[in-house]
Amino acid sequence: MKIAFVTGGSGGIGSAVCLKLASDGFAVAVGYNKDAASAEALCKELSAQGHVAMPVHIDLSDPGSVREAYDSVVSGLGYPEVLVNNGGAAHIGLFSDMSFEDITCLLDTDLTGAVLLTRLAVPEMTRRHRGRIVNVSSVWGETGASCETVYSAAKAGLIGFTRALGKELAPSGITVNCVSAGAVDTKMNACLSPDELEELVSQIPAGRLGEPREIAALVSFLCSDDAAYITAQVIRADGGWI
Repeated sequence: MKIAFVTGGSGGIGSAVCLKLASDGFAVAVGYNKDAASAEALCKELSAQGHVAMPVHIDLSDPGSVREAYDSVVSGLGYPEVLVNNGGAAHIGLFSDMSFEDITCLLDTDLTGAVLLTRLAVPEMTRRHRGRIVNVSSVWGETGASCETVYSAAKAGLIGFTRALGKELAPSGITVNCVSAGAVDTKMNACLSPDELEELVSQIPAGRLGEPREIAALVSFLCSDDAAYITAQVIRADGGWI
């Protein structure tokens, strides 16, 4: 049985990734932090379709929770050969208004947690000489965004982590890639007013927001055997925005 662990699995992009990987034949561990109801509902939906899925609580800002979550996946399903680091949080506001606690929590959630979880997954992938790691970042990690400074820094760190680890693990048969997502139609953009949303869409050559299923399709490809020679890459999906 092929096993995939997806963090942020109860969110818009994460749930789409879980659905797609399940259709690809993976048993899926649906990682969530606060939205247990959505994670459990998704697992019930997948089970009803004949797939294997389990919800797993993980607080990416807490190293102890990260280890407990990984151990839960191993005991409940087995060692994952696919890890999708999709979980994260956003913060919009002036950098000078952020407290030290705000900064630390955001960096831990969007970067450190993914690094620690990957560290747990790599030894067994190396032993098997097979594995796929996909990190979901943002175009702001490439360009930076005013009033999303720490978020941009964390996502930039995820990109650097991808490029370095991909080179390090390539001899071990493990690929590490990053999806740099543009504006996607998820709850994260629900804070935008209709006017702000219209202005945003006007800047995107494709003329619309991305759909979670489109990001999921790219993640699915990077997890497939067809992508075995692709590693240490950052692939942008943004409708031509950046």
